[in-house]
Amino acid sequence: MLSEQLLLAVKKGEDTTALRLQLKKIDFNVLMRYLINDDYKKAFWINIYNAYFLILRKEKQIEKPTIYKKKLFEIAEKQFSLDDVEHGILRRNKYKYSRGWITKLFGTKIIKNTMVKSLDYRIHFALNCGAKSCPPIAFYTVDNISNQLDMATQSFLEGESNFDDEKKEVKTTALFNWYLADFGGDKGVRTIFKNQLNRDISGYTIKYKTYSWEENLDNFIS
Repeated sequence: MLSEQLLLAVKKGEDTTALRLQLKKIDFNVLMRYLINDDYKKAFWINIYNAYFLILRKEKQIEKPTIYKKKLFEIAEKQFSLDDVEHGILRRNKYKYSRGWITKLFGTKIIKNTMVKSLDYRIHFALNCGAKSCPPIAFYTVDNISNQLDMATQSFLEGESNFDDEKKEVKTTALFNWYLADFGGDKGVRTIFKNQLNRDISGYTIKYKTYSWEENLDNFIS
């Protein structure tokens, strides 16, 4: 998969020009026939997001928030922004700042044609925006995407969640709060803890940690 090759080249510090050109020149219809289901789409676009964030930040020196909002790279002769990938394709055209409750009524044809059929909350534990509190970067593959996302979710939550059983309180990642509807609301968050960490927090108060935006590039899983 070209997206994996691109991410690997980024990790190794290699020239990505040829791979980016291949991704740009691929026929759009060919790409759509390749991305035949959500597993293909998630693996491809998560790798693309993580690779292009580092390319735009390290090579192009693009600053926030421009790095997210502006259409700065091309796939299949179509221009995309990082927000297009995250909130359009992977989150099914959700408004960025609606906590996941509001879907855009109108969207571009490209986004509608490329987005996943079902929003998978686990993508939030796979996308890396170069901040210290972001999940680490992994190489996602079609044949193992579900297991990889489960592992990413479990590992991230184990590292980001602190339980106080006496106070019946859990402090965890702000990602839950930012995209609450993606996780099924408050009830969904508690279910995720039960399923992923085997922790019953039904009677606990959930508090969200302050997100560290300190830059931490190249945070790849070893």
